[in-house]
Amino acid sequence: MDSLTQITLGAAVGEVILGRKLGNRAMIWGAVAGTIPDLDVMANLVTDEISALAFHRAITHSLTFSVVAAPVLGWLLHRMDGHEGGLGNPARWRDLGLAALAVFVLVAGGSLVMPIPWLEVLKIGSVVTAAIIFFPLLSMILRAVRGISRPQEQRPGFKLWTWFFFWSIITHPLLDACTTYGTQLFQPFSDYRAALNNISVADPAYTFPFLLFVIIASRMAKTGRARRIFNWIGIGISSAYMMFTFYNKVKVDGIFERSLQRENIAAQRFMTSPTILNNILWQGVAEGDSVYHHGMYSLLDARPEVDSFVQIPKHHDWIRPYADERPIRVLRWFSDDYYTVLRRKDGRLQFNDLRFGSMTGRFDTETDLVFGFIIEEKDGQLLVTGANERPDAAGDSFRQLWLRMLGRN
Repeated sequence: MDSLTQITLGAAVGEVILGRKLGNRAMIWGAVAGTIPDLDVMANLVTDEISALAFHRAITHSLTFSVVAAPVLGWLLHRMDGHEGGLGNPARWRDLGLAALAVFVLVAGGSLVMPIPWLEVLKIGSVVTAAIIFFPLLSMILRAVRGISRPQEQRPGFKLWTWFFFWSIITHPLLDACTTYGTQLFQPFSDYRAALNNISVADPAYTFPFLLFVIIASRMAKTGRARRIFNWIGIGISSAYMMFTFYNKVKVDGIFERSLQRENIAAQRFMTSPTILNNILWQGVAEGDSVYHHGMYSLLDARPEVDSFVQIPKHHDWIRPYADERPIRVLRWFSDDYYTVLRRKDGRLQFNDLRFGSMTGRFDTETDLVFGFIIEEKDGQLLVTGANERPDAAGDSFRQLWLRMLGRN
């Protein structure tokens, strides 16, 4: 999900585990730890778009990373608690270097099985490791410069630090797996993208109440009961909302399936997902032989049915000559084969991921769909770049989305 949500979740988890010892520092470290998986976006700085796409929500979002990185980072923070002296203390740099090496081996080694050239893996591993180690490094410098030495009773210890990092990190990919994007929980053993499709990648109804109670908790005394109560209220409300989204998912799947049967649409498979920023308006995509069938349903609609379906030509044959090229194989895997190909006004082809829907309710121009890639051949090489154009009347698109959510077709 979005960064604010992951920061909020990490802060709440940090408070549960280390709040009594560290107070607001537990929330800060929890927010940092909860952000660590998404530092894989640093790959965009050093590699091509396709490699970065394959790497995002991969090894750093895996169960393996949570299990292995937690004791590494826990050991580092435990060692930092015991360091004395200034930045000239060689033990500080030795421990930081050992932790960085372990993280690099985990990130780079765990990515060698992915469809990414190994030189790109080394570059990605280096920049992501640097981003992860930056926060302990910053903490180490600030402690040394300020001469901070935490009393023994305020030091969590290796076991508690490890437990803290494990839960702060693993809750991130588990939450991401509830969205449509897809999360590679089982890397490096499997590239399966877990996507439960029950909540949008950004949903204010999930995030803002959660954030509010975490902020209230942060204003309380660290040993006070009220602090723990408010933090748990935030966790409880967000968890209840998540159960609400799972209920909606089951309900909408049933409505979509019955609507397909009513329209005599023989679908090979279908998927449903909520539209952006809400859990009220849902979209569904059903695959036919040569077309996809797209429909929308709002929980506020007068009748429990999808009132109409739009047919979207596949045009998969347009990219068949490039079927064995790495960019096309990655795009098909990423989209779970829910994609169409259209010809842009400039003559180039555009690969569109249907799972994320349309900005305009249409599917026939290059600016309609949310997630697309431009495909072109230059000097005998296949080039794939993101299609970042947006419709001129984006504000009107959001207004239409809002009205459709309210049940107004």
